[in-house]
Amino acid sequence: MTAVEFDTDGFIGTLDTTRQARRLTWRKVADQAGVSASTLTRLSQGKRPDVDSLGALAHWAGVRTDTFYRADGVPLPTEPLAQAMGYLRADPNLGEEGASALEAIIRVTYEQLRKK
Repeated sequence: MTAVEFDTDGFIGTLDTTRQARRLTWRKVADQAGVSASTLTRLSQGKRPDVDSLGALAHWAGVRTDTFYRADGVPLPTEPLAQAMGYLRADPNLGEEGASALEAIIRVTYEQLRKK
């Protein structure tokens, strides 16, 4: 089995690009993202973020975390159906019942139409 690793350098690079585009200091990034400044320091030293910090920083930067996972240096493929379901579940306009109903419809349709 291939080891999956988080691309910390790529993630911090993306954060830095976003930070520079918004003309912010790292302290402001920490404040806006709701993480400690020490979290950003640890990231810049190549250490992996904890799951809550990863989510907060990815949300702040508007990026998906799955793009930073690698196996043997290669980005991992993502399942389109899983991505769609994630978006539906995150929609504040849908309740649990609505999201589940749409998920069931889309799952059946996707399985019937996808190339085998």
